[in-house]
Amino acid sequence: MKRVFLFIVTNLAVMLVLTVVLNVLGVDRFLRGSGLNIPMLAAFSLIVGFTGSIFSLLISKPMAKWSTGAHVIETPQTGDEQWLVGTVRRHAEKAGIGMPEVAIYEGEPNAFATGAFRNSSLVAVSTGLLQSMTREEVDAVLGHEIAHVANGDMVTLTLIQGVVNTFVVFLSRIVGYFVDKAIIKNDRDGPGIGYYATVVVCEIVFGILASMIVMWFSRYREFRADAGSAALMGSPRPMVAALRRLGGLEPGALPQTIRAMGISDRPGWMALFSSHPPIEDRIAALESRKG
Repeated sequence: MKRVFLFIVTNLAVMLVLTVVLNVLGVDRFLRGSGLNIPMLAAFSLIVGFTGSIFSLLISKPMAKWSTGAHVIETPQTGDEQWLVGTVRRHAEKAGIGMPEVAIYEGEPNAFATGAFRNSSLVAVSTGLLQSMTREEVDAVLGHEIAHVANGDMVTLTLIQGVVNTFVVFLSRIVGYFVDKAIIKNDRDGPGIGYYATVVVCEIVFGILASMIVMWFSRYREFRADAGSAALMGSPRPMVAALRRLGGLEPGALPQTIRAMGISDRPGWMALFSSHPPIEDRIAALESRKG
């Protein structure tokens, strides 16, 4: 992989920046004093942990547009654009959400939905997807993306990321304190270099491990969005057809910023870090539904 998923990277970057800033300001020293103040550390971890995830959520839509070069359809100029906007509107109304922005970007077959709010989201499809699929299959993919928005997947992902971030921050400082006191044997009142170095390393390592939890939810929500598409379409058949076609195509590589929001993804080098379940499993889940 060229980069780690953007959502996780943004969180990690924000936490590391906050760690450095708060260290410079002496907050960590205040948390420690002559020993760890666990209640204050817990509150500190909660604030820092959720700052990164909420920030990632709030910038998700502009980052998606920027990273893919997506062109938002303000006024449909062609028959395809009119159909695309009309189809998204139909699904949005049926799902009970506000009309999302609709965009097209250049690339191989893929699509994604993102945004901080159910009534102010973005649904984008690639030119490769539009060119390689029938309208019914594209319709099903759009239903899948609308289901993500209607299910509040971005908000839930943010909450899960915030919780794991909190534990990462908390445990990193616990380990840092232990290393500083028990291993390096720093007997000064304030934390030493061992504490700071350990905290940074632990935040990176624990952050990567915590991403497995986030990716588990990402895989789970794909099944829910597939089912949502089947409900919006009135049958699982179109989504099954779309997935089968995707299974025979090379999925378009989305920028890591919104990779977990796509309809399809290249398998990760480890299944635990994959944002999407195997297409065969998704097809099997849909075919087990009636209709």
